[in-house]
Amino acid sequence: MAFFLETLFGGLMAGMLYSLVALGFVLIFKASGVFNFAQGAMVLFAALAMARFSEWILNWLGPDSLLAANLLAFALAAVCMFAVAWLIERLVLRHLVNQEGATLLMATLGITYVLDGAGQTIFGSDIYQINIGMPKDPIFILDQTFPGGILINKEDLIAAGIAAALVIALSLFFQKTTTGRALRAVADDHQAAQSIGIPLNRIWVIVWCVAGIVALVAGMIWGSKLGVQFSLTTVALRALPVIILGGLTSVPGAIIGGLIIGVGEKLSEVYLGPMIGGGIEIWFAYVLALVFLLFRPQGLFGEKIIDRV
Repeated sequence: MAFFLETLFGGLMAGMLYSLVALGFVLIFKASGVFNFAQGAMVLFAALAMARFSEWILNWLGPDSLLAANLLAFALAAVCMFAVAWLIERLVLRHLVNQEGATLLMATLGITYVLDGAGQTIFGSDIYQINIGMPKDPIFILDQTFPGGILINKEDLIAAGIAAALVIALSLFFQKTTTGRALRAVADDHQAAQSIGIPLNRIWVIVWCVAGIVALVAGMIWGSKLGVQFSLTTVALRALPVIILGGLTSVPGAIIGGLIIGVGEKLSEVYLGPMIGGGIEIWFAYVLALVFLLFRPQGLFGEKIIDRV
């Protein structure tokens, strides 16, 4: 039972990180109807900015100023992501208002390569480390209930807590604020939103800024765990089954979908992997997403689209 709970907790914590990346997709799609294929590149660009700014500030302030360096680096990286959001809206999105979804998707593919190239040009192409001071030593819990206790990684626990706090804040933002309601109105109908005075261009800048901050937090956590390298862009591919499962327009769906994928990957690898030769963790999420596409393509919490003719 203790081993099962360890696997379960590990899956839940991994799922929260998947949810964090999936949120970037959901936020932009909710507000603009754009499937942002550049989300992985945004995570990489934000992580590179965080890593390099932290390194430069530490060299300036000294190694004893880790907390101050990280705070300053986070602020500077956030400014960079705001600038990226503004440039994307100014140079790309405002020229593609009310265009077909395929056109917008291709535009985000172009943004992906621009961000990859810009990140390499500005920050370099080496592998960098982000040290945000999260403890990496494991801890044992419930040792009075189970012999030897249950092993939990402190870093994963803190990362899951950060992801959960950000998810809650974003949910409140969308449900309780005027800007959040305007974002939902724009997502429902661009032209109707414009007709009642909602500034579409400003709304798009805001939502891309929010998605940039989400990408920064995701990049910071993944960079702390795995290092900042250009393969980090593939983390977005791990989030695709999450949004298929939860629904492209649902913030709660991104959370639940991420938890289901994270737990499913870990449990299937541990309990089914030995019977079929291992490697199930790599493809489990995509098989589950395929099943949902066949039987419930809108996901668990997505809105079912009905076309009347």
